[in-house]
Amino acid sequence: MVGDGHRAAGTPLRAAQDEAGVPPGVWKGRGLAAVGLTAGDVVTERQAELLLGEGRHPDADRIERELLGEGRSPAKARRATVLGRPIEHNKSPKTEKAKERTPWLAMDLVFRAPSTAHIAWALGDDETRLVLELCQDIARDKTLAWFEDSVAEIRWRSGGKIRKPIKDGLIVAVFRHYESRAAESKPLLHDHAVVSIRVRRPDDKGTWGNLSADSLMTHIVAADTLYLLYFMEEVSARLGWAWEPREVTPGRRPVMEIAGIDQRLIGWQSTRRQQIEDALPVLTAKYEERQGHAPGERAAYALACQAADQTRPPKRTELRSLTELRKRWRASAIRAYGADIVDRLAERARAAAAAVWVRVRPVVDIVLAAVDVVAVVYVMRGAFKRHHLLAEARRHLSYVLRGRPHEPGLDDQIVQAVVDDYTRPVGRGLKMTADLRALYPRDTEDQAVLRPLTRNRFAPQYERARLAADALRVRSQAVRRADRLGSRIRPRAVAVPAASRSRPRPFRSDWKASRLLEQGTDADTVEQTRRTLEAAAAKLQDGVRERALAHGPRQQPALATAPPPHTQQPGAQQPQSRTTGGFA
Repeated sequence: MVGDGHRAAGTPLRAAQDEAGVPPGVWKGRGLAAVGLTAGDVVTERQAELLLGEGRHPDADRIERELLGEGRSPAKARRATVLGRPIEHNKSPKTEKAKERTPWLAMDLVFRAPSTAHIAWALGDDETRLVLELCQDIARDKTLAWFEDSVAEIRWRSGGKIRKPIKDGLIVAVFRHYESRAAESKPLLHDHAVVSIRVRRPDDKGTWGNLSADSLMTHIVAADTLYLLYFMEEVSARLGWAWEPREVTPGRRPVMEIAGIDQRLIGWQSTRRQQIEDALPVLTAKYEERQGHAPGERAAYALACQAADQTRPPKRTELRSLTELRKRWRASAIRAYGADIVDRLAERARAAAAAVWVRVRPVVDIVLAAVDVVAVVYVMRGAFKRHHLLAEARRHLSYVLRGRPHEPGLDDQIVQAVVDDYTRPVGRGLKMTADLRALYPRDTEDQAVLRPLTRNRFAPQYERARLAADALRVRSQAVRRADRLGSRIRPRAVAVPAASRSRPRPFRSDWKASRLLEQGTDADTVEQTRRTLEAAAAKLQDGVRERALAHGPRQQPALATAPPPHTQQPGAQQPQSRTTGGFA
């Protein structure tokens, strides 16, 4: 609530926030009406203590006084302010030796923009800063609304095994921070959305229960990709900037950054990442010595988290306002890279955006997107669920659109296309995997394109996934192009037999028509084309006779014995070339 600074004992919350240079928290979510709050209200210290610390109504003090005035006992008055199960009941009543469970009353969701957005927010002018903060607000609120509409569930009966949609919505306290925890303060615009686990049950009694935390945690990655997609769209719409992928680690998934912002500024801003990368080789060497092999994807991620924990600096005691922080950040960047890099940041971003829109065509093809998504998820996971496809579909949209707006529900359409056309169930139907027969309906030999990629343990997973996705996309485009050009024989096609070579060769203008006979078509078209070619041949013969009569009779050479097929005699007629379905 006061950023990363220490709060002296006895200091009021608002005063501590002013000293720390962070704004006060605000309430968000559609569930606020059930507790008498409004979106945008300031989060007071007592409200946070009651709801997020004790699981009680944020206005419990007033309610308790009113009930005591009506003659209720203190115990009943307090119980009336508790939302759901009291935290005092965490110990089992059966035995005193039962393990006491720590009450879990909220979860912290962090909304963090890409690195180049932090840089533009910190080094740009005040107008750019305000626009980027507005983009952050909109993207965060839309993502929280998606949580409420599509993800949030309440634990219901039978020990919480049944899940049902929540009745009203979530109650969220949002706190904005401006800087990182690095020893030397760096810009890091991010929001902490503290979601209360207390939600109302979908009944008419108005009772309260606990949010299904595993449902939210399952969709964390999908929510993160949705937030990034919304943030990119807002920035492009309001500032005219575009986005491009940046490869942070070779062979790993790239990240989307604002085009045109000097990449050196990312290194200046990401000091914490450098600290983690410096500590990671030591942990990796210890892992290899202990396990006897290099870490895989999951082990590498766990080692990175361990390096982050080991290098995490303590909270700072020196606090500054945002205005002072921006002055120091600007001076630091100018000293490192010059005033031209900093002053022309927005101008270069606009110029780079114009170049991106000339080079990139932001059009989404649902079929190709579905093939791309299923290939990447299949290679990286093998068996997967719908939320894995949803996260990858949103990554695909952010890469293809580069900040252009997407139609609502387009990500769900891509996922549904994948589920319907390119997957099959596995593991009692709880998961699914790619259906190679659907991807290669006839070319069974080409199914080997994916198999070696899934078994190659030496190449990074995402690199293998991209190779598989590119191979499938090229094949899909080739099949579509062949269908469009009509080069593949359609069902119920009539094959045209080879004609006698004693007939005259057709006109050059009719040669394409004779080629169509090879590809197959319906019987009426074949017969009509044949009559047309015969009429043209007869007309050609009449023309030859008329010219012969006009120039007089010519002496005909003596007939010779037909030469062997592999020889060519002087004066013999050239056979028709490679056309097999036309006339000779």
